[in-house]
Amino acid sequence: MRNVNKDNITEVFTGYFGEDTDPRAREILASLAKHLHAFAKEVNLTHEEWRQGLELAQWTGKITTDERNEFVLLSDVLGLSSLVDMLNSRPDATSSSVLGPFHVSNPPVLEIGGDLKGDYDGELLLVEGAVRDTNGRPVAGATIDIWQTAPNGLYSSQDPNQDIHSFHALMTTDAEGRYAFTTARPVSYTVPDDGPVGKILQAAGRHPWRPSHLHYIIKAKGFHTLVTEVFPDDDPYLDQDTVFGVRNDLVMTYTERRAEDFPKGFKLSGKVTEPFLSVKFDLVLAVAQIS
Repeated sequence: MRNVNKDNITEVFTGYFGEDTDPRAREILASLAKHLHAFAKEVNLTHEEWRQGLELAQWTGKITTDERNEFVLLSDVLGLSSLVDMLNSRPDATSSSVLGPFHVSNPPVLEIGGDLKGDYDGELLLVEGAVRDTNGRPVAGATIDIWQTAPNGLYSSQDPNQDIHSFHALMTTDAEGRYAFTTARPVSYTVPDDGPVGKILQAAGRHPWRPSHLHYIIKAKGFHTLVTEVFPDDDPYLDQDTVFGVRNDLVMTYTERRAEDFPKGFKLSGKVTEPFLSVKFDLVLAVAQIS
């Protein structure tokens, strides 16, 4: 179209859609173009700034691997991941929170009461809870994909000295919806800041720190899959998470307990000789809506 200009280019773009375009695809792409064009006009984007943006996107693609997804991390630090989580969370269920770029597929099975800490340093943490529906009924047979950083602040996919499945496990809830395991207390850590995401954080004057947390993916037949993470209330970065993942209902409290109070029925029962931390955290699933 020879008469396209800065005032009608968005309308021209939407006019290029074919008649058989999927309505949802049309809605998303038209809105994306509308907001991108409005952004460029609002900031009066220069050629050099546009070029730098394209180079950053190219760099993001180059640095992304099976072990490090810089696109996910970019979405996280821009707040997009958390916004999508919040848009799709059910108010009567546990809030969603970011998946992050370091999830590892096909983790080993861990029985209820099993241990993730092994020979690693760090405070011993006993984690217990139940998976329930929005009416408080237990969800038996739910699978819980669990993962976290090692005490050195690195996920297994970041650290060549760790087994790829260290601090990763898949657990199935019992008839009461219960899950339980021991692990090393997770620690605060920085997201990778040696790539495009780091440049954005630096430009915005932001730090790369995340509060310590446990990751969960919970799946059960008839329920929406829940991707979330839970945070201790004493972490110094709780209110300044660089990826905006903290929600009020995802904050938990660790309790210090005596070694002699360690419960029975765990892999480490009878072996704990020093004080340990414990927490109980229930997870609530929403029934899947039939479309």
